[in-house]
Amino acid sequence: MEAWRVTGTKRNAAARSDIDPEYDDILTMLAKSDTAEVYDREHLGELKKQMEAFAAKHHVDIINVNGRRVLQEVVAEVKPHRVLELGTAIGFSSMLIAENASSDVEITTMELIEKRVLTANYFISHSPFKGRIKVIPGSAGDSLNNLSAEEKFDFVYIDAAKAQYPDYFRKVYSHLTENAVVVADNVLFRGLTEQESGVPRRMRTIAKRLREYIDMVSNNPEFSTEIRHDGDGLAISKRILK
Repeated sequence: MEAWRVTGTKRNAAARSDIDPEYDDILTMLAKSDTAEVYDREHLGELKKQMEAFAAKHHVDIINVNGRRVLQEVVAEVKPHRVLELGTAIGFSSMLIAENASSDVEITTMELIEKRVLTANYFISHSPFKGRIKVIPGSAGDSLNNLSAEEKFDFVYIDAAKAQYPDYFRKVYSHLTENAVVVADNVLFRGLTEQESGVPRRMRTIAKRLREYIDMVSNNPEFSTEIRHDGDGLAISKRILK
């Protein structure tokens, strides 16, 4: 993939619309952006329905119904203030987190795919959380390397490249507050993570790395980790206060 360049402009989407029809919908949204409705908290459900429809039409993976219940439950319990998300997609999980977090929450979310960045920024700009959710374009691994040492987060949600989960945890570790919670989605990976054998060859590396991640957080004495089988499996790791 060529070096990362995102302008977030209509021109950027137009240049790609002839090779990817998804950009046509993005262009349409951007063209209507100035007149499109901005939703308050009371009507956020309507915006989320639009996001779900977009995701279904363009086959964008967003957190499923069972998984989102767990995410909402954990966020509502801990009420984080500073959130880091790896894997924005179209911003649906960012919305769920913002909706259930502290009222002063600030979310930094990282996304590799350019059209996802454009779409997420559109939906965020029409939500009650505009100004509270910042999308950083580029690979999560590279973006984590660029975080300043002073940046700390009390909640991390991981839903990016599955084979990179162990590396993500190692890179984010120094940015965790003493009471941080780390939630990693899709850790059971269609049940393949728990299989002793019979994992398709093309899936073996991902399954292996996810097992490594589960072992890493489960055996870390600084964290208490629960594996929830809701959705595609979520690992919830809560840092133990000293």
